[in-house]
Amino acid sequence: MSSLNKKTLEAKQRNSGLSTWKIVFFVIAATTPMAAMIGTVPYGFALGTGAGMPAMYLLAGLIMLCFISGYAAMSHKIVNTGALYTYIRAGLGRLPGASAAYVAVLSYIAFTIGIVGAFGYFAVMILPFHGVSWECYSAALLLVVAVLGRRQLDLSVKTIGLLMCAEILILVIMDLAIGADKGTGALPAVSFSPSVAFGTGLAAAMTFAFTSYIGVESAPLYSEEARDPRRSIPRAGYWAVAIITVFYTLTSWLAVGGLGVNHVRTAAATEGGGLFFALNAQFTAPWVTDVMKVLLVTSFLATTIALHNAASRYIFALGREGLLPHWLGRRHPKHGSPARASALLSIVTAAVVAAFAIARLNPYTTLGVSMISLATIGIMVLLLAASLAVLVYFARRPSDRHWWTTVSAPLLALAGLGSALVLVLGHYKYLTGTDSSLINGLPWLILVAIAVGVARALWLRARRPVAYAAMHPEFDTPNSHDDSPAIVPAAAPEPVAA
Repeated sequence: MSSLNKKTLEAKQRNSGLSTWKIVFFVIAATTPMAAMIGTVPYGFALGTGAGMPAMYLLAGLIMLCFISGYAAMSHKIVNTGALYTYIRAGLGRLPGASAAYVAVLSYIAFTIGIVGAFGYFAVMILPFHGVSWECYSAALLLVVAVLGRRQLDLSVKTIGLLMCAEILILVIMDLAIGADKGTGALPAVSFSPSVAFGTGLAAAMTFAFTSYIGVESAPLYSEEARDPRRSIPRAGYWAVAIITVFYTLTSWLAVGGLGVNHVRTAAATEGGGLFFALNAQFTAPWVTDVMKVLLVTSFLATTIALHNAASRYIFALGREGLLPHWLGRRHPKHGSPARASALLSIVTAAVVAAFAIARLNPYTTLGVSMISLATIGIMVLLLAASLAVLVYFARRPSDRHWWTTVSAPLLALAGLGSALVLVLGHYKYLTGTDSSLINGLPWLILVAIAVGVARALWLRARRPVAYAAMHPEFDTPNSHDDSPAIVPAAAPEPVAA
């Protein structure tokens, strides 16, 4: 592509770039708000702290706000679609950055695959088309996502925005119905009493709470396609975490009020994933529950689109920098999308889902749960490393340091996320719901990804020194403190294919 054509494409992307609220849609959709409430809260009630789950969602949200504070400070300095791994590289160096890159790709691909499997499972359960297998539903979803992944993000964001608003609205209707029926009893204060909030099942409660927040870190992935990334990315991160925290805390709290403090554990253990459908049927009209079931399926669609977009941008960034074949790091000449990375992701997802289907394994309890659990661990490792990177990065830049955003908040995030990761690893069976040594051993793949990342970086240093030089952290640092764009690896000589 000529220099003139590149400039024209870049100008087009800036002029039609994503606004703050469009990015917020992608971030919230990636956290699967309806699936988190319907699929996670009941298990938090049954296995966690019961009526104390709302306090765990609030605590997890406050920790994630601390994380976002440092993350936003980095996004103001660095504009790069590599997001988490780019920040880790800028703070900690090339080798940790390369390792983080592979962990990010593994985690987001696993998350995407898991959601595709879960979609097929719930579609068979809920949709009225008898005789249609989960494989057919998952294949149809993959086709839709593949088409949208090739196009501009505006098309995806319209789909995601509509679906996400609908799924949140139906839960808000249930919340309002519970509040109208129960009055002040709908929000029992006991949920936030220390003896309940930090009582029996604390480890499981924190595990389920943090799992529900996975995806809030994805805003910087869209920085190169944002209209004003230095403003829109930090704002999108704050808004997304704030909205999710309020929504999760209030909805779970109202569910406690609707079920009754003394009946939360029993009802959750009995109903399982159908708890919110039963609760909704109790306080609203039957047709509202039918709509909720359909929107649970569409929420998986919105989430898959968001995760596919995030994963393909990680693959694109790695291809651009030589950590993956360079042809993956090229945008579509018309749409400006990472079309090649998106196509590869679609192929990999289809292959893994097909393998599970051929083996006749359950699309949810085996495929969905195992992949989502692996992604949860991987992304939490990245969040910890990113918090540490923020501290190191700004420690070298005293003039840019701020007592809260670049020091206190990252330290609090490190403490909170570190504790949560220890709890998640120690209670991993709560996430997978199985005693299978194969599934519960999947987190070892994260160590494999770390080792492969280091090996690839060392190979580049020995065999492709130009590509390795382009990975220097200073490529992610602005040359001045003005509002000029940061130097990103794309400005370096294009890496040679491996």
